[in-house]
Amino acid sequence: MKDIEEPSFDEYNQFITGNIDGDNIEKTIRWIMTGTRSKWTEHPIMNLYINSDGGNLTDAFALIDVMRTAPVIISTIGMGNLMSSAFMIFAAGKRGHRAIAKNTSIMIHQFNHEYAGKYHDMKSYAAEIDRINDRMVVELSRTSGMTEKEVKTKLLKPSDVWLTAEQLVELGFADHVF
Repeated sequence: MKDIEEPSFDEYNQFITGNIDGDNIEKTIRWIMTGTRSKWTEHPIMNLYINSDGGNLTDAFALIDVMRTAPVIISTIGMGNLMSSAFMIFAAGKRGHRAIAKNTSIMIHQFNHEYAGKYHDMKSYAAEIDRINDRMVVELSRTSGMTEKEVKTKLLKPSDVWLTAEQLVELGFADHVF
């Protein structure tokens, strides 16, 4: 009988570093989809390490949707920088499996976008901006247990909100500090 080959480190672990964009997110979605369809699906946890200043929120939502529907636990580990859309991805990890490094720089802010174009297109896009912002509030509420009003008043202030690792745990976005 042939021995079963042990999976490599990369099969259970993925790193998101740099900007949250289509390329970074596609790579991570492929990792989740491949890992959950492989012969290693009996391994119930896949670890997603995040060190990012953030980036495109709609790309982050694509990954969050895949994480939420994956048949395995997606554990998130934040370190270095956990900002903006990277914060959203981190918080979407499975509750009980979200770890944050003690010295991580953590920041969240209101949705922002630099859209330009014709007047009517900008006016039309304003409705989509409202929907994106609403999805952000709902997602932050879902991942923390805070009410939508608490999310808006505590996290989505006019200025960036900087948090410590301990505060992230207190607010319900992380489960433990390492």
